[in-house]
Amino acid sequence: MNRIEIVVMRPYAALDAFAETWRKAEAGEQITPQLVFGSLRELFSAITEKRLELVCYVAAHEGLNIQQLAQGLRRDYKNVFTDVKELVEIGLLERSKQGQLTAPFDEIVIRAEIRDAA
Repeated sequence: MNRIEIVVMRPYAALDAFAETWRKAEAGEQITPQLVFGSLRELFSAITEKRLELVCYVAAHEGLNIQQLAQGLRRDYKNVFTDVKELVEIGLLERSKQGQLTAPFDEIVIRAEIRDAA
C-alpha cells in the first residue's frame, strides 16, 4: 500500500525526523513519505475538508480533468481549479500533461503532536 503521512510537528522535531529519514535512506530502508506542517493552523489551511474530499474522489475516479472533477463534485470550477493547484503543489495529487488527475497514495495518515515529548 502506497501511503503518505501528514504530520504536525515543531521545528526541532522536524529536524530530528529529517535526520532519521536521512539515516534510513542511506541504510536502504523503506521510507514513508511525509508532508510536515508546523502547526494545526497550517495543516487546516492547506488541507481542508473539501480538499480531502477532492483527493478521495480523484482516487476513486482517476483520469478526470478539472472540468469533469468539478462536475462530479458539483462544485464551482474556479474553486476546484484552485484546490487542485494547491494539492498538486504539495504532492497529494498528480496531473498529467494532458490534464488528467491521479492520486499517488492509497492511504493518508494524519498525525499531530499535542504535547512535547518527554
